[in-house]
Parts: sequence; C-alpha cells; structure tokens
Amino acid sequence: MVAEFLRLKFRLIGNVFARRPSQLVGILIGVLYGLAMAVALVIALVSLRDAEPVLARTIVVIGGSLVVAGFFFLPLVFGVRDSMDPRSFSLFGVTDAKIARGLAVASLFSVPSLVVTVVAFAAIVTWSRSPGSALLAVVSAVVASVTCILGGRLSVSIASFALNTRRAREIGATIGVLAILVIVPGIALVMIVGGSSGNGFFVSLESVLSWTPFGAVWAVPADAANGQWVFAVLKLLIAVATVALLWLAWRGLVSLMLVTPGREQPERDHAGLGWFGRTPTTATGAVAARSLTYWARDARYYAQLLIVPVVPIVAVAVLAFVGVPIEYTALLPVPVMAVFIGWVVHNDVAFDNTAVWLHVVAGRVGLADRIGRMFPAVFIAIPLIGIGSFLSVFFANDFDALPAVLGASTCLVLSGLGLGSIFSARFPYAAARPGDSAFSQPQSTGATSVIAPAFSFVGTVLLSLPSIIYGVLGVFVDPEYYWMSLWTGLGVGFVVLVGGVAAGAAIFNRRGPEILAAAQRN
Repeated sequence: MVAEFLRLKFRLIGNVFARRPSQLVGILIGVLYGLAMAVALVIALVSLRDAEPVLARTIVVIGGSLVVAGFFFLPLVFGVRDSMDPRSFSLFGVTDAKIARGLAVASLFSVPSLVVTVVAFAAIVTWSRSPGSALLAVVSAVVASVTCILGGRLSVSIASFALNTRRAREIGATIGVLAILVIVPGIALVMIVGGSSGNGFFVSLESVLSWTPFGAVWAVPADAANGQWVFAVLKLLIAVATVALLWLAWRGLVSLMLVTPGREQPERDHAGLGWFGRTPTTATGAVAARSLTYWARDARYYAQLLIVPVVPIVAVAVLAFVGVPIEYTALLPVPVMAVFIGWVVHNDVAFDNTAVWLHVVAGRVGLADRIGRMFPAVFIAIPLIGIGSFLSVFFANDFDALPAVLGASTCLVLSGLGLGSIFSARFPYAAARPGDSAFSQPQSTGATSVIAPAFSFVGTVLLSLPSIIYGVLGVFVDPEYYWMSLWTGLGVGFVVLVGGVAAGAAIFNRRGPEILAAAQRN
C-alpha cells in the first residue's frame, strides 16, 4: 500500500506541471526558493563545524526549534490545503494503519519535507568533531526529519478537518500574523541591542528549548560534542518520545477522520434585525447598521485593526530598549493607536464591493454615507481614548498630561475620519473582496493604491501636529501647554471632521457612478 500512496503522490506532483503557464511559473519560483534556502542552510551548517561550540549550539538549537515549530503551527494558522486528505481513502477498504503509514511516507516527497531532511543531515557535518557526536548526529537527523514530517502531516490534516470553515481560517490567519508581528520585532530588538545581554538571552533561550520537543533533537549531538553524554541521552529520549506521540496522534486522527464526515459551517438562525433594529430608521442609521455589522463579522476589518495594538507595542519596546524613561513612553500608545483608528476608513467604500450600489441608487445620500461609516471607528475610539489616556498618565505618573493625551488622540481620530471621508469617495482602490482572505490584495492599476493611504495617513499626522507639539512642550517646557494641546486638538479635529464630511458627501453624490464602476473593477 505504501507503494500505491507513493505512486499517487508522484502523479499529483506530475500534474503540477500540467497547469497554466502563469501558475507554473509561481510553482517553479517556490521550488527554486526552497532549493536556494536549502543550499544556504547547508553552507551555514557546514561552516559552523569550525565555530565556537557555544555559538554553533545556540544557532542550531534555536534555528531547528523554529523549523519544527513552523511545521507544527503554520498549516494550522494559514489553512494549508491537504492534497491527500485521509477521508479520500475511506471507501477503499484499506485499514487505518495502512492509510496512516502510506500517507506519512508520501509526505516525505514535498519541497518543505525534502528541504528539512537535507538540512537535518547537513547538521551531521556540524557535529562531526568526534565519532560519538557524529553518530548521534546521524540519529538526530533521522529523528528530526521524522518529527517535522509527522508534525506537518498532522497539522495539515487538523487544519483541513477542524478548521475548514472560512471564519476559522480567517481567525487563525489573523492570530498567526499578529503573533509574527509581535515576535519577530521582539527578536530583532534583542539582536539590535546585542552585547553580552543579547548573547545571554539567546544562550538562555537555547538552554530552555533544548529540553522541549522542538529543540531536544537538535541539542543531542551538541551535548555529545561537549562531553555531556547524560544530557544527550535524556534529550534523545525526549525526541524519540515526541516522534512516538506524534505517530499515535496521527494514527488516532486518521481513524477519526475516516469515520467522521467533513465539517460544515453551521447555519445560524438570526432573530431580530441586529444593528438595524438598534439604529435610527434613517439613511444614516441604515448605513451605520451596515458598517457595524461588517465590522463585527467581516475578517477583513479584523485584519485592518491588527495594526492598532501592534504598532504601539513595538514602538514602546524599541524606546524601552534604547533607554527612554517610562514617563515618556507611557504617553505614546494611545495617540499612536488613535491615528490608525481614524485612518482605517480611508478606503471603506471599496470594502463594500458591488454592494455600494445600494447607496448610489438611493440618490444623494452622500452625507448619510459619510457619517454612517464612522460609527464603528467612533465606538472604538471613545473608550480607547477615555480609558487609555487615564492609564497612560497613570503609568507615566504625570496626571497633568491628561489634557494633552486626550487632545492629541482626539485630533488624530477626528482628522483621520475627516480625511478618510474625502479619500474613500475620491480615491477608492482595490481591496479584498467579501469572502476572500483578509490578507489578499488584488492588483491595482495606477498609483491610487499607494497615494491614497499614504496621503491620508501623512495628512492626518500633519493636521494634528499643533496639538502634538503643544503636548511635547508641556512635557519638556511648561505644563501650561497641556491645555493648549487639548483645545487645539479639539478645535482642529472638529474643523477637519466637519469639512471632510461635507466635502466627502459632495464628492460621493457627484461621483456615484464612478465609485460603482471602481467597485466592479476591484
């Protein structure tokens, strides 16, 4: 049966080359990228043979742990399609054990599996400093390859079995991207800091990972090369036990999938009118209800809001690492989040796609459209600015700065909403269609897709500069400037909001057909 599964796998690989030229080019680029990555990693591992043992150990264990974690979690996060789903073989009269074994062996023949296998065996050269460590390196290479292949196989099947609804995939992708946006800058910051503290962090991280299922298999030959044979044996047992547990989990999952039909997204009965029953029965209320419904259910809006908490975290982390006192950094997160909350509406019309025709054919509802689309952002901004500003000055231990934080944050939100009202009507650009991945971006001709977000963002910051400058003067010169920051921020923000809504409404009423045409091109 293993031979049959291998024959099917090779047939699937061969069918790849029968696709359209545009798809084939993308596949070939992916294969070449995998080969280039494998060559680069092999060269790096070979060069580590003459490096300091501590350095080689740290690089191999941390890098290997990341590879294993990638096989375990990336398919779950991004919903990788399973071309050899175990449920496809449920009617062939083959036992669960044979299907599990055949699919596991067939999983070896994929670009990621082949790359990790080559890299794992290249690590033998890294630890070929003595016969004993070289022998354990061979064993570890085999165990590491099997761990990655089984972990990837298990993860792909779980993703296709338990996470096959669009909502589950979108939530998983959102969480994954958020984790990457937080973890990667954190690692980069530690590397930038460098010095003994940075090196100590990586050594400590390696010592922890070497006792986990992710890094134990990579630490076995390293411990043997350093003469720590007891640790090497214990970590080898952890690695072997990990493979055994993965195999049992894979067998159990195959048995479950063969007798369980595919999950379907349950249909929910919605009682009442939702937001349409809670908003006024006016054109503005209807638009507000639609926008609130989209923001509550559409993953595309979740993806937009990802950047709101991430950027302040990264900014505060950078400033903290370079030694900026907490009384200054604590005042930054709320204004930074405010600028992105106001900015997210700059292309809101494009998210409606062809459904924007409802607003166009209604006739001269530009003002209602402009105001109604602001409701979700305002609902988020009010508690964020109110509660967040108080927490900022509390951690900064400077309650006198509360007016400045309130003024600058409010100005950034109102200015962003005002400019967004203009840009979303005058310069809509291609956005992900309803139902598509929140992280897909369709092709857009012209420079609109670059100019519109950049100009709306920069314009928001420039218009809010007076309030921001007064706030900075209040911190470093005289606290009296705090109140000037508040009144300037409220005044400028209100003027920009009213002017932007009026101009945006006029543009929407005048360019209704062009807006609908742009939506159909998206």
